[in-house]
Amino acid sequence: MMQRVVPPTTEAGAGTARVRDGETLFGAPYDLRRVPGQPSQVYFRYFQQLTSLIEHASSITKNKKYIKHFLLVSPLPASAGFVLPVMGFVSGSGLLDVPTATPMSLRPMWRTFESALFGFPSPAVFTNTKPVVVTQKRNYTARERDMEDLLADVGAGDAVEPFRRRRRQLPSRSAAPPMPVVVPVTCVNGVGTNTPEQMVYWDGDFDAAPEVVYGDGDGTINLASMLAFDEEMSRRPEHHQYKTIKLRGASHGSLLAAEWSLKRVIQEILEASNRV
Repeated sequence: MMQRVVPPTTEAGAGTARVRDGETLFGAPYDLRRVPGQPSQVYFRYFQQLTSLIEHASSITKNKKYIKHFLLVSPLPASAGFVLPVMGFVSGSGLLDVPTATPMSLRPMWRTFESALFGFPSPAVFTNTKPVVVTQKRNYTARERDMEDLLADVGAGDAVEPFRRRRRQLPSRSAAPPMPVVVPVTCVNGVGTNTPEQMVYWDGDFDAAPEVVYGDGDGTINLASMLAFDEEMSRRPEHHQYKTIKLRGASHGSLLAAEWSLKRVIQEILEASNRV
C-alpha cells in the first residue's frame, strides 16, 4: 500500500510543501499479521526501527519537542471498529495479495493472524439491535457475546480468548474524561462509497460467499465509525482545534492516490503549514 501511496504524495507536494522522502516524509515498516503489544522478535525489531526513525527525524528538525499539526488520513477506527474485519474473518480477507488465490482459500492462514481480530465493530457504535451477521437460525450483533459465538460457530473457537484479550485493551467510551486536544488535528475521510454493513449467510453456510448489505463509508471504514470518532473529539475540552473533512467519492484506497483527493489533502497540509 505504501509503495502506491508515497510516490504520488511526494510528487504532488514536492514543489510546494517540500515533501522529501527521508527528510520531511517518514514511514516505519509494519507487519499486518500482528497487533501492537504482542511480545515477539518481530515487534522488538519493529520498535527498534521506529525508535531510530523518530531519533533521525528529531535530529533533522533540530530536536523540536512538539507536533505543530496532526493530520489523519483515513485512520483505522481502533476503538469504534468496523464491519469489514468480521467478513474477512468469516469468509477470508482480500488484504493478502497472493496471485491466483481466493480469499476463501487463504482464510485458514488469515485466521492465524491476531490482527484478523483487530477492528471488530464495537457495540458502543454498532447498536446491539442491528445484526452484523444474519443467518436463518440466528443473528449476530456487535455485542461481545454474539461475536464470541460467531467465532465458535465458524469453527474458530480458539480465537475467542484472543478476541476477549483485544476487547479488554480497548478504551471505554464512558471511561475517564477525554484528554484535551493539545495540537490542532485534522481528520480526512472518504464517504459516499458502498461499504459492507451486514453479511447474510442465510443457510448458515459460512464456507459460501455472503450476500452483503452495503451502507455509507469509504469502502472499508463505515460512516458510523467515522462519526463516532468525530463525536469523541467533539467531547474534548479543546474541540475547536479539531477539524473533520469528508470527501464524497473518495475511497479508502484511493484517497491518497486519486489526483483530486490528493490535492485536497495537500491543500490541508499547506494551510496547516501557513498557520504555524
